[in-house]
Amino acid sequence: MRLPDLDRERSEKSLSFKDFLKYYNEGLPLQFPRASFALLHEFRKANAALFKRNGSWSLDQHRKKVMDWLTSRKVS
Repeated sequence: MRLPDLDRERSEKSLSFKDFLKYYNEGLPLQFPRASFALLHEFRKANAALFKRNGSWSLDQHRKKVMDWLTSRKVS
């Protein structure tokens, strides 16, 4: 009998904005930029096509994209 893959289930689960923010920053190495409410709102506006289907967040679909977006932003 095969055991459920809990990490995969958590990654694919639809999350609220607040939960995504919590899970995104959880366990992130120190050298990676942290997300905030304001930055995620900006990301969502800039990438509206990623949210047309159901409007929710998931680690599987959004975490890498948010990470890439945060590191590519020019800080003034």
